[in-house]
Amino acid sequence: MSSFSNPHYMYLFEMKNGKQKLAYGRSPEDALDILRIRLSEEEMQEIIADKFVKISQRKMQQFVDNLG
Repeated sequence: MSSFSNPHYMYLFEMKNGKQKLAYGRSPEDALDILRIRLSEEEMQEIIADKFVKISQRKMQQFVDNLG
């Protein structure tokens, strides 16, 4: 199956420390599931799951300084 039939998006999740975490997935929930594979439980607890924005790849450079 082509990846074009299941589009993925970039999401910036707010973190408790004031930074943001970049994630990629079909939905915010999918992006969080992917982060759970990569991050430890302690790192996941820093992410505020219901505070996120969907961004385009073109705008990603604007947020680089705030990634944590």
